[in-house]
Amino acid sequence: MPYISVTVGQKLEEAQKEKLKAELGRLITIIPGKTEPDLVVHIQDSASLYMGGGKVPCAYIDLRIYTKTGNEAKERFTREVFAFITREFGIPPGRQYLTIGEYEHWGYDGQWH
Repeated sequence: MPYISVTVGQKLEEAQKEKLKAELGRLITIIPGKTEPDLVVHIQDSASLYMGGGKVPCAYIDLRIYTKTGNEAKERFTREVFAFITREFGIPPGRQYLTIGEYEHWGYDGQWH
């Protein structure tokens, strides 16, 4: 079960949230073995985000996945997510941050794996 949390400082309309969710569902398939049906997406808009001491348009994306994946997939995922956020929300790549946590153990389906 991959999990993606996206936090942005601006207010998003429901249609923008749906488009973001759909694009993340498409992009998660860049990571080997990950699919949209297993993806959990958290979107937090209107957040108080500060960068360099001031409140500026910025975004923080946190992807968490079960097991490790190669750098090529992580690099491509990062590039494509940044491009989408820039295109759709006008936030430049220099004001976007993305972390990827890879976990060897994960609880799901009522069990610890």
